[in-house]
Amino acid sequence: MRTKLLLTMAAMILATPAAQAETVRPIGSGQLGHQIIYDVIEAGLTQLGYQNGEMLTGTYPVINLSVAQGDADYSAVYWKPLQDQFFAQAGGDDKLLLAGPLYTGAMQGYFIDKATADAHHITLLDQMKDPAIAALFDTDGDGKANLIGCNPGWGCEAVIEHQLDAYGLRDHINHDKGEYFALIANAIENYKHGKPIFYTDWQPEWTNAVLVPDKDVVFLNVPFSSLPGVENANTKWKDGRDPGFAYNDNYILVNKKFAEANPKAWTFFNGLRMPIEDLNAVMYRINSGEKSPEQIEAIAKEWIAKHQAEWDALIAKAKSAS
Repeated sequence: MRTKLLLTMAAMILATPAAQAETVRPIGSGQLGHQIIYDVIEAGLTQLGYQNGEMLTGTYPVINLSVAQGDADYSAVYWKPLQDQFFAQAGGDDKLLLAGPLYTGAMQGYFIDKATADAHHITLLDQMKDPAIAALFDTDGDGKANLIGCNPGWGCEAVIEHQLDAYGLRDHINHDKGEYFALIANAIENYKHGKPIFYTDWQPEWTNAVLVPDKDVVFLNVPFSSLPGVENANTKWKDGRDPGFAYNDNYILVNKKFAEANPKAWTFFNGLRMPIEDLNAVMYRINSGEKSPEQIEAIAKEWIAKHQAEWDALIAKAKSAS
């Protein structure tokens, strides 16, 4: 009788479906270059026993709000301090946590081609107040310089809009805010044909491997540090140059309730590091043609293999978290 009971219990256990793994929902901006980061994170979450949900996309204010509300569990691209206003507006520390930093030393600035800079002795952004200088970068014939800026809803868009007023440049510069990567591709073609270009850029990003700072292009100093909503802003580098954008560190933005309920995932998020030099290199590969989902996933696996010892240690630490 006892043997029959045990066999019946064993059969019931075997027939019971295994507990389904929790699904983790990411959200991003839709930028192709960021996908490598998400693929690395998803590989780690898979090793920790999670399912990876479908990627949601939105502007950065929407990303912060979606993670805060629990519509998504995390976003892999949060530049601090650039996005701090969105963080606060979404509920701040009561609803969100920042894991990392994933990488440090991200920078941004206003760039022009070096040939035009050298020929006309342009080193400062406010030289665009000179009609002759502005005319060099006028692409629509209205007498203003055309700046390839940032998409509406990006943190850098808010900075540029603020600085056009702070520096008295609203009447001298047009902030072109179409799809950034389409605009920058056009600028690269113009550069190849010897035409002046004026744009904003940041790293990590593949564009730095095509328009190489200090070789092909130079950044312009701003007249003084000024950022939206920041008193006594300081965007100066140690050598005295001032690109107008603060150095940023990139964190993983995480829903607070999710982090508290999932210590394994939180420990992994908080311990993951991806050097900015690695990201510049892989983003260039993606832009150069390795852009299918399968190719990007393969690049992510290569990156993990390159850092296998650190990766295995992080996974082990995350698995032991409680």
